[in-house]
Amino acid sequence: MEFTVKQIATLLGGEVAGNDTLAITKLAKIEEGRPGDISFLSNLKYEPHLYTTQASAVIVDRSFQPRKPVSAALIFVENSYTAFTRLLEEYHHRMSFARVGVEQPAYLGDGTQVGEQIYRGAFSYIGRNCRIGHNVKIHAHAHIGDNVRIGDNTIIHPGARVLDNSVIGQYCVIHPNAVIGSEGFGFAPQADGTYKTIPQLGNVILEDFVNVGANTTIDCATMGSTIIRQGVKLDNLIQIGHNVEIGRNTVIAAQTGISGSTKIGENCVIAGQVGFAGHLTIANGTKVGAQSGVGKNVTEENTSLNSSPAFGLKESMRSLAVFRRLPDLERRLNDLEKKTEK
Repeated sequence: MEFTVKQIATLLGGEVAGNDTLAITKLAKIEEGRPGDISFLSNLKYEPHLYTTQASAVIVDRSFQPRKPVSAALIFVENSYTAFTRLLEEYHHRMSFARVGVEQPAYLGDGTQVGEQIYRGAFSYIGRNCRIGHNVKIHAHAHIGDNVRIGDNTIIHPGARVLDNSVIGQYCVIHPNAVIGSEGFGFAPQADGTYKTIPQLGNVILEDFVNVGANTTIDCATMGSTIIRQGVKLDNLIQIGHNVEIGRNTVIAAQTGISGSTKIGENCVIAGQVGFAGHLTIANGTKVGAQSGVGKNVTEENTSLNSSPAFGLKESMRSLAVFRRLPDLERRLNDLEKKTEK
């Protein structure tokens, strides 16, 4: 894609100093800029690169005043970092939704309806009686089961699986090899020591603006729905059990596991490798440190937890400080015992 400096400045609400007709085809770091690139300057420790960069344009704050001549065109905006992020978003959006049409071979089941501006990659599979919205992008080797609903402007990346009866909202992103709607882990112990499979008859619902990372698995409900609310962001390699519900705008980092029927509130921040026991209720705004194990309900909002088993962050840090001193405390205790024996 190609834009002029003037077009980019208009998009960002900025003003240009220099040649606004230059063509821009790529975004780059200021120290790596080449002709045709656009970069930004936010942190002033990178200012020396502004005077040597070969980039065609650089986005800077309105308050910035160059101390030397600059060969690049400058786009002055209120906040250069925010503006460049906006540009990244626009570039990513245009790249992500550029493809339209159907590559062959691709399968479309009976009774399925698809919207306009759809893309279906080679070897993609869409089952029966599905409803696929407008501008949906289903990449190569993706699998969409029967009776699936997918909202407008959603992207299903290569190798992702959206299994039967799943409901995916608008503006969702399902990254490669994620699995939505796999069978929940339900087995009933028997008197003879074996386990009987409990059929998992529910589905998974992803509301709008949900992002699911690569190789993340979301199990379908035993009955009813596993629900991922609007704006949730899931990292790679996360396991979400059957009948779990995750509240709006919660973010969860990689390798976290959430056992069945746990309800996590809104605006929670869950670090990597956290484990949740089943049937818990976690209050809104909860923050959980990496590698913590949460085994009981969290009832107070905006609580910060750490450790395994998880407890209050401040208490956890104090306990860790004591733990590090244990060898010294043991030595001092032994010295006291020896003196007492005398």
